[in-house]
Amino acid sequence: MTAVKPAGPVPAGPGAASRTASPKGFLTVGRVVAVPVRRVSVVTALVLLALIVAGSAATLSLGRLGIPLAGLGEALTGGAEGKDAFVLERLRGPRLTVALGTGCALGLSGALFQSATRNPLGSPDVIGLGAGAGAGAALAALMLPGTVTVPLGALVGGVLAMALVYVSTGTGFRNPARLVVAGIGVAAICTAVTQYVVYAMKRDSAAELTAYVNGSLDSRSWDDATTIGLVLLVAAPLTALIARRLAIGEMGDEIAQGLGSEPRNTKTFAVLLAIVLSAGAVSVAGPIAFIALTAPQIAKRITRASGPHLVLASLTGALLLVAADLCAQQLPLFEDLPVGIYTMAIGGAYLGHLLIRERRKGAL
Repeated sequence: MTAVKPAGPVPAGPGAASRTASPKGFLTVGRVVAVPVRRVSVVTALVLLALIVAGSAATLSLGRLGIPLAGLGEALTGGAEGKDAFVLERLRGPRLTVALGTGCALGLSGALFQSATRNPLGSPDVIGLGAGAGAGAALAALMLPGTVTVPLGALVGGVLAMALVYVSTGTGFRNPARLVVAGIGVAAICTAVTQYVVYAMKRDSAAELTAYVNGSLDSRSWDDATTIGLVLLVAAPLTALIARRLAIGEMGDEIAQGLGSEPRNTKTFAVLLAIVLSAGAVSVAGPIAFIALTAPQIAKRITRASGPHLVLASLTGALLLVAADLCAQQLPLFEDLPVGIYTMAIGGAYLGHLLIRERRKGAL
């Protein structure tokens, strides 16, 4: 790994990204990987990491079964015994790890998708992956019980939804406008399938599916943590490989082409990576809404700079999901609510803020 190198001058032109006064360079690894770095991004990442650590400590220590904060360090280094060991190894440890991994995956997925489509309101949820996963989960749980597991059904449903979107656009994942339109249509179809299955089956059986369809971290295991960890392990290096091309692509296709990048191929690869990350998250936690949508935009607004903000988006996603899960576990008035309900509230609040902000600016 080499030191941060100052970025060269950026050609001016139509569609050029806004410049910031913050020092910028590329963190390079060998001659292949070059990740855009700014000082404000580094400071923000450190703050986010500190908040994630605080949220994680609260998750493990609060409540009747919580591990006392004074003994948390010893428990994490292998000294947990009795109740503390059970809570750490069977209850809250796997759940927290899955929340961290799933939040990172969703945040990174949203950043890739929004950068590729140049749509701040775009995410894999918008193009039907979550709805497809919900339909697959419904079919597996209610019509094929014992034959297909719910996570596998959700994964297959999400993949089939993305395949339908790919075919429907006529251009694969290369045309952002067609991608979003096709995705909305596929999402509507998948939602109709889910509603039909739930309506057709017994109400008691359908109630068991509610938590998963909304997104849930209840009863997670280390196998789930391993699954999302492997998805991140594969996707993160591939994301780093295209980070610089994504940053260049945000200045416009013509400029990116002139600088030797291949914007169409970069967009297609970014969307595919976003789908893989989102599908991995769905397979372990269900279709958790709005994290992929809000995390990249929150990261961008904190730094007030252009760019895909891949690392910051993943950290923001992890923080949002850990905070939402902490609420799901500790708020007595809303006990046992799926974590997806809280992320929907976060997303709704964000969209309301965005609407008010745009109206004040006269954009709406």
